[in-house]
Amino acid sequence: MKFFKKQWSSLLFVVVVVVLILPSTRFPIQIFINKIIAFSPSEISQDERESINDYEWYIKNANGKTVNFENSEDKIILLNYWATWCAPCIAEMPDLQTLYGDYKDKMDFYFVTSDSEDLVSPFLKKRNLDIPIYYLLSEPPKSLQSQKLPTTFLINREGEIVMKKTGAANWNSASVRNTIDKIYSKNL
Repeated sequence: MKFFKKQWSSLLFVVVVVVLILPSTRFPIQIFINKIIAFSPSEISQDERESINDYEWYIKNANGKTVNFENSEDKIILLNYWATWCAPCIAEMPDLQTLYGDYKDKMDFYFVTSDSEDLVSPFLKKRNLDIPIYYLLSEPPKSLQSQKLPTTFLINREGEIVMKKTGAANWNSASVRNTIDKIYSKNL
């Protein structure tokens, strides 16, 4: 007992290191940590917003149908780049699922991945996600390109990027919902 009292911090450190080294426990821990540190994204100030000048971009939906992003011009859009192997992506998915469920009739959602369909379908089923998945067929417009995952854009009807966040975020926060509601009521 005396040994344990003296060495408890060292033992705890060893246990944490072992847990983080093992792949079967590391990934869930990474997801959990990303959920904890995910904050609400900030609105981009009016004078710093980038606009989308070209909406021509082809993606494929989960049914294999080619979709032109141009169909969403003049609509409110949430565009999310993600992957099945990306812990921050997985961490923010429940919030995005809730947001999609509440706003799918008011705006267009695009969850874009470069993962294979064979990976995506079981991933969605395992996590009970019902979101519109798209696969890249061509390069996105320059203003919507990103090399990091996850990256999410909120775009107003005028094509201005109102929010952009790289890394896990709380997309179901009151501030995000207020921003979407303002855009929807044409006050932003």
